Amino acid sequence: MRFVVFFLIFFNGNFFAQSEKDFTKYVNPLIGSDSSHELSKGNTYPAIALPWGMNFWTPQTGKMGDGWIYTHKNSGLVGIRQTHQPSPWINDYGAFSVMATTGTLKVLEKQRKANYQNQIIKPHHYKVKLVDFDIDLEVSPTRSSAHFKLSSPTQKKINIIIDAFFKGSSIEINTEKNTIYGISKNNSGGVPENFSNYFIIEFITPFNSYGTWDGSGKLFKKDKLNGDHVGAHVSYDSITDGAIEFRVSSSFISHEQALINLNREIPADQSFEATKANAKKIWNNELSKIKITPVVEIDKKDSYDNMVKFYSCFYRTILFPRPLHEYDIEGKQIHYSPYNGEILNGPLYTDNGFWDTFRAVFPFYNLLYPEKMGEIIQGIMVNPYKESGWLPEWSSPGHRDCMIGSNSASIIAEAYIKGNRDFDVETAYQAILKNTVNEGPLGSVGRKGFKAYNELGYIPFDIKVNESVARTLEYTYNDYCIYKLGEKLNKPADEINIFKERSYNFKNVFDPSVNFMRGKSKKGDFESKFRPDKWGGVFTEGSSWHYTWSVLHDIQGLIDLMGGTENFIAKMDSIFTTPPTSDFSYYGFKIHEILEMELIEMGQYAHGNQPIQHVLYLYNYALQPWKTQEKVRYVMDNLYGSQEDGYCGDEDNGQTSAWFLFSSMGFYPVAPITGQYLIGSPLFEKVEISLSNGQNVTINNHNNNKRSVYIDKLSVDGKLYNKNWFDHDAMLNGMEIDFQMSSKPNYNWGSSEESIPYSMSEKKVN
Repeated sequence: MRFVVFFLIFFNGNFFAQSEKDFTKYVNPLIGSDSSHELSKGNTYPAIALPWGMNFWTPQTGKMGDGWIYTHKNSGLVGIRQTHQPSPWINDYGAFSVMATTGTLKVLEKQRKANYQNQIIKPHHYKVKLVDFDIDLEVSPTRSSAHFKLSSPTQKKINIIIDAFFKGSSIEINTEKNTIYGISKNNSGGVPENFSNYFIIEFITPFNSYGTWDGSGKLFKKDKLNGDHVGAHVSYDSITDGAIEFRVSSSFISHEQALINLNREIPADQSFEATKANAKKIWNNELSKIKITPVVEIDKKDSYDNMVKFYSCFYRTILFPRPLHEYDIEGKQIHYSPYNGEILNGPLYTDNGFWDTFRAVFPFYNLLYPEKMGEIIQGIMVNPYKESGWLPEWSSPGHRDCMIGSNSASIIAEAYIKGNRDFDVETAYQAILKNTVNEGPLGSVGRKGFKAYNELGYIPFDIKVNESVARTLEYTYNDYCIYKLGEKLNKPADEINIFKERSYNFKNVFDPSVNFMRGKSKKGDFESKFRPDKWGGVFTEGSSWHYTWSVLHDIQGLIDLMGGTENFIAKMDSIFTTPPTSDFSYYGFKIHEILEMELIEMGQYAHGNQPIQHVLYLYNYALQPWKTQEKVRYVMDNLYGSQEDGYCGDEDNGQTSAWFLFSSMGFYPVAPITGQYLIGSPLFEKVEISLSNGQNVTINNHNNNKRSVYIDKLSVDGKLYNKNWFDHDAMLNGMEIDFQMSSKPNYNWGSSEESIPYSMSEKKVN
């Protein structure tokens, strides 16, 4: 078996008692690993790491340079790899690997590849049996380092192979210190010329022999080697005391800093078991901030699976963004800048695509981790701007030309408005303003097409700016965020009112004759030969079916455009009844997102990609919240799983996971800037959220089961509650929420005019 099997022999009412202290047993890091370039079931790899760790570790089954590091169906393991990869599409940087073999020394991937079984995979610990060599190899992580353990009953010679990877690397072996010093320069873009990952490997037991090798597999009896692709090997004649242990650390600054990281995080006299226990404690401290009591029904496996789904999504949500800063000998924050190549003071975060994560990941942090948000915003927004002159939109580790929008504005504004202000907001605000009147050095930086957008109120499809409607809609929402931030900062009215006006620009690409968003020419004519199911072109990884609803701040305005509530509801309903056809001529083939839409059998709804993930909650604006409840519960039950194929599309740095976290608790931030969470259908019997300010949110769900997906009534702090949204600030003060669930819709709950969530446009009174 190449995977962890989760099972329970006995179930009883006390199994999920709230005294539970080990939440890591519900985390399956393999979820999403049964993926390929052609079809994503998450496109994840099992990350052995701490929450927001600088370095991750993962078993490697793919080839060096392949973004699909680990795929579950691949039977051969070539090493345990230090990785910084946020996505297979973005790929890796600063990677190297460690592998163990026996017998004749062979160093290349295809030569050292081994069949494997008995994987133990948890966030804090990985163990695998290399069947071909009769070796058990283990690793446990710290923030920047890792502790390895190798054990085997074999009496054969043990080889430990270090692969520093291609695109420039070097190796030096110091026999007096039993230490290997390496440099890995491999990257996929977004770095200056002087980028390096400096790593050290310190062996506790002196090795018997050693050497270096190059990318052709040639072995050298020398202790230093530089080249495009080099590595090292050390060997033990036999294993003494039952195991071989070694400590590994790295730094983007220097070998000296890597040693500081190592000695701070894994003292020389610390055992492997102690490192593992420390990592487990850190994970449990985070995962315990939300305690779940599942519904224990006749099919108790479902209850356990839901626990696995929840805590696995929690694990994924708090992996990124990755800190790139380190701590010098005095404990001061310093970082290598992938923007200018300098060593600078302060925090730096990276490995995030804001097109994905502004929707639910950062709202989750603003709720559960407000104390971290100041540092994160300073490190992922402000300092990159100071070092490069531009706000990132996709960083890994520096600017990457991927996706669209200027969603940095949304993230900065949301954090500040929600009270998380420990960052240089004035610099951030000026950076946001710069974005609105400039195109950046990459298509994803600044605002591509800003001149047309600012002059016409939309980006035409005939000015050689691709994805024009998608850009228009995303700029519109972000203009609203800028307006609200400026308002909070008491900026002059004449400065911010222009952004208020632009917040209505979505109207300029809406065609009332078809009730869809549609490309428009610079002369003001809608594009001909319109198909709402055409992917790409004026849209980003989606069609008009998906982007028509991207008016997060003004759903009432969209309702008005569609001719009123009844038309809006009819259009919403048709998403799920229209066959999942697609015009993929823009790409020339069916991209994986299209295939994933077809497979879930929900019409034109495509949960595997971000633009439409919020749409299930929009029935709340149209006074039919029971439809939201039904469809949200269906997605949670059917489109998320506890095994390797557990996602229905790319997981995307926590976004698809954060959708599940929020939704399973019973609410979701459709428009994060508003501070409102729209109510759906809670999945569990009880949820206890421990907020960082000492307050608690307790959610009790009575009569909740697979059939009772509808809200019959709701109370907050003992008082009946008929709004179909919760307020962020009220939640921070602590709440006790009681849902009474039913198998039949209550058409009266949450369906009055006073129930409706906020929209920029006020509801018209007939």
